[in-house]
Amino acid sequence: MRGTIFLAPLLAALLGFAAAAAAQQTPVSWNWAAKKAKTAKTAKKRLPKAPPVDPTAGDNPDGDDLTVRRAAVDALGNQAGSIVVVDPNNGRILTMVNQKLALLSGFTPCSTIKLVTSLAALTEHVVEKDTNLRLGRYMQFNMTTALAKSNNEYFAALGNKLGFERVVHYAQMLGLGEKAGLDVDGEQPGTITEAPPKWGGMGLMTSFGVGFSMTPLELAAMLSSIANGGTLYYLQYPKTAAGIEAFAPQVKRTLEIAPNGIDDIKVGMRGAVDYGTARRANYDPNENIFGKTGTCTDFRAGSHMGWFGSFIESGKRQLVVVVMLTSPVKSVSGPLASGVAGAFYRNLSDQKYFAAAAAADIPIKSDLPEILVCCSHH
Repeated sequence: MRGTIFLAPLLAALLGFAAAAAAQQTPVSWNWAAKKAKTAKTAKKRLPKAPPVDPTAGDNPDGDDLTVRRAAVDALGNQAGSIVVVDPNNGRILTMVNQKLALLSGFTPCSTIKLVTSLAALTEHVVEKDTNLRLGRYMQFNMTTALAKSNNEYFAALGNKLGFERVVHYAQMLGLGEKAGLDVDGEQPGTITEAPPKWGGMGLMTSFGVGFSMTPLELAAMLSSIANGGTLYYLQYPKTAAGIEAFAPQVKRTLEIAPNGIDDIKVGMRGAVDYGTARRANYDPNENIFGKTGTCTDFRAGSHMGWFGSFIESGKRQLVVVVMLTSPVKSVSGPLASGVAGAFYRNLSDQKYFAAAAAADIPIKSDLPEILVCCSHH
């Protein structure tokens, strides 16, 4: 009985201390959280920025579509990078901003390589569009959501199933490792490794593009073949009035891929713009924009990369738009590149570019208006 009498006050005292301690700790916890949020906000503001540049310096825009070029130059601003715009139904380059960069021997394609991986896996029956791959206890993806969200584990798994030879076969079919253009002055081809990457193997090759170097022209040609349903055209860049008058499409090859392969990946490419990594490109939900982002570091070039390859289907008009951003600091990404493309599409829309095509009821395969054949470099 005496033990019970002494325990009761002791227990009450301990509970009192605990309550007091909890009361004192609550504001401390909130203060810590607020301090952490403030620090994170400050750190976000202090993200490195690349120095501004003039991406048009040295360009020769003779033969460009003026409306398209102005929209691209305005969208890119003073960022280091390149924009290439192509008519996917004939392979004509409508503008190339920062030609020197676009014509170099290539950069790591980052996650844009997932388009190659997808078409290879569908054609080789490794997966179907709706096949769910379990990637962990609580995570699974099908091709649509994996493309939209750019899931690395999913495409690494496909790469391991496909193997090196099959991946390279489809990459070459889609135009990687060779010049995309026909007599485009100064163009250099990208490259394909002769063996799987030593570090990361097929997983990194098919999710980040390690082992490939790709040019904006090569990605533009690949996307054109997807946009037009399977024809890989040589890209041509006529620079004179006579060249424009004599322009004729030149087919490089027809893609030998699964009959529904292009339609299957377009669902995921649209998903990227609607709810995935390329939401910044979605300037108008009523427009049909399809795309794939890419973010990585090209250690060979010593540059951080931000890619976005896309195409729009707006009435009678189709355009392929490739945005590539480079930076010595980590200030670029695929989502940021998609924002540049979104600004480009918006600029064209503001100029009634797509509406004019619809009003004229032009066929898809047509020459585009307002051609520059002079000497302005902007």
